[in-house]
Amino acid sequence: MRLMAMLALLATLQLQAQDLVFPDRNQSFPEAETKLKKKFDTQALVKAVSFAEQNEYTGSRDLRIAILKGFEKEPYHQILGPTKKRGGPAGIILYKGRTITQWGDLKRVDMTFSVTKSFLSTVAGLAVDQGLISSTSNKVGEQIWDGTFEGPHNAKIEWKHLLQQNSAWSGTLWGIKDWADRPPREGSTDDWRFTKPVEPGTVMEYNDVRVNVLAYSLTQVWRKPLPQVLKEELMDKIGASTTWRWFGYKDAWTTIDGRQMKSVTGGGHSGGGIFINTEDMARFGMLFLNQGKWKDQQLLSESWIAEALTPSQPNPSYGYLWWLNKEGRRQWKGVPEHLFYAAGFGGNFIVVDQKNDLVIVTRWLEPSKMGEFMAKVYESLR
Repeated sequence: MRLMAMLALLATLQLQAQDLVFPDRNQSFPEAETKLKKKFDTQALVKAVSFAEQNEYTGSRDLRIAILKGFEKEPYHQILGPTKKRGGPAGIILYKGRTITQWGDLKRVDMTFSVTKSFLSTVAGLAVDQGLISSTSNKVGEQIWDGTFEGPHNAKIEWKHLLQQNSAWSGTLWGIKDWADRPPREGSTDDWRFTKPVEPGTVMEYNDVRVNVLAYSLTQVWRKPLPQVLKEELMDKIGASTTWRWFGYKDAWTTIDGRQMKSVTGGGHSGGGIFINTEDMARFGMLFLNQGKWKDQQLLSESWIAEALTPSQPNPSYGYLWWLNKEGRRQWKGVPEHLFYAAGFGGNFIVVDQKNDLVIVTRWLEPSKMGEFMAKVYESLR
């Protein structure tokens, strides 16, 4: 009976995959046919889009100002990488790879901040798939032996700890100290400087310095710039435009095999990260909707996606730099728990619902309103 059930599920997933649309480069996602649109309540969907348009992120459209204001409590915080003035609210809702509705300028390139982290996670997945990293349970210092992971504490850190943001890596990278990134609300600089780090794998701490340590480490493993890896291994193959970019800090240079290359960031906390348009974000979401397969080409293994979406022990709402809609403080109420999503400062999201064949991308939607927006989208489902 169990075998029959598994075969039935596999057949269902295969049928779903055959029904998905994957546009070629320079093609937009096609409009959904009338029969597919009937799955949604048109009036409810209009209300959801209107809500997104009326609840624009309240921070400045000059993102230098928004960044400095957003992280003003951090000691020594400064802009170290590129920034860009943003556009207005935009987004798209795809059902089976077809456009159900859209709003705003989908081709405008904007910063995505921590949405970049989910792209970085995927670059790690490609490294695992190709055998460059044999296991995420390996100690990072076994491959990165330049001193980054020296010492009794940092030597314990495994790849999965960096991917789950529970490494507690201690040190300075590109002039930024780990403890200066999102310090506790209580205490002073002296308190934070001398706090003993917790054991790796025990506590999740959202920290861009440590994510940038992961990006640096993956650059060493790939032996080439990560934007080149992402372009050649993924973005070109899913037909992404030529307009996206991935930046690092101005002084984040390293030399590998005699070549100087930039180590990129996993977000835009101090500038940098991935700058990309809404349509390309939706393509990335479609790849994950279809378990790493674009058309008939498996670009990322299903086993990696399953591992990346496994809840971490310190925080069940977080996998490998992907958020999971599990019960907890961040959960969106009235929305399925099986959702997973990439999230960035200012209301940038890529939401994937594999069971309902949905990909939802938002730009510049006030983050505190995202849960309410998602509930409205699901209220429109018939």
